[in-house]
Amino acid sequence: MLEILAYAFMQKALIAGIAIGTACSMLGLFLVLKRYSLFGDAISHVALSGVAIGIFLNIYPLWTALITSVAASVGITRLRQSTRIQGDALIAMLLIFGVAFAVLLISASGGFRVDLFSYLFGSITLISSEDMLTAVVVSLAIVTVVIILKDKFFYMALDERQAKISGLNTTLLNYIFMIMTSIIVIVAMRLVGILLVSSLIVLPNIAAMILGKGFRATMFISLCISLTSVVVGIITSYYLNVATSGMIVIICIGIMASIMISKHLKIIEVSK
Repeated sequence: MLEILAYAFMQKALIAGIAIGTACSMLGLFLVLKRYSLFGDAISHVALSGVAIGIFLNIYPLWTALITSVAASVGITRLRQSTRIQGDALIAMLLIFGVAFAVLLISASGGFRVDLFSYLFGSITLISSEDMLTAVVVSLAIVTVVIILKDKFFYMALDERQAKISGLNTTLLNYIFMIMTSIIVIVAMRLVGILLVSSLIVLPNIAAMILGKGFRATMFISLCISLTSVVVGIITSYYLNVATSGMIVIICIGIMASIMISKHLKIIEVSK
């Protein structure tokens, strides 16, 4: 199995995958705690609109996707603070708009094209050295910010109103967090694609939270699940000649199912 590490494209895929998986796992924990599990999905659909804009205007799609995603995350944060609409309702609106606008632009651009499919389903084994470096640098920056602000993010995720009363600048923290989420969604598009990017953010954390451990333990377990899914998914997809993105998600779901079954069996044993 180690012979695949001799291939440059596999080396780049694994390095980028590990970096992205780490950042997605750490950010995703706070999204799940805030009950914003669908935010990554909504942003990814807005990113699809950004990609469609780039293709329509003949501009590098990742730049337009980044701009639209960051703008959407800032807008959602602003609306949530200035209106009485609940966060999940705003996320649903964002998701619907992202899909509708993307479909409109894709149809105006002549329908689905090969380059669009690479953004929809990911193509990590085809990433360039520049893409890999970008993934590593962005992920490292996000992980650093999360480590520095993790206690504040955790407090805010549990009770944002109380966090604000205690003196935290929740407005600024929300903007920082949402912008970072938007950025990692765009970077992760190269790994699992627009359609599955939210799974890499949410699933490892849900699986870790099933175990019912403390905050730090949950973050560590989530990270282990995410990295295992990414590494095993990339290697397995190479040998089976199947889509890397789908394999990563299937392995992550398999790990989560195993945890749930193990937890259920333990409950049965205790009840006996």
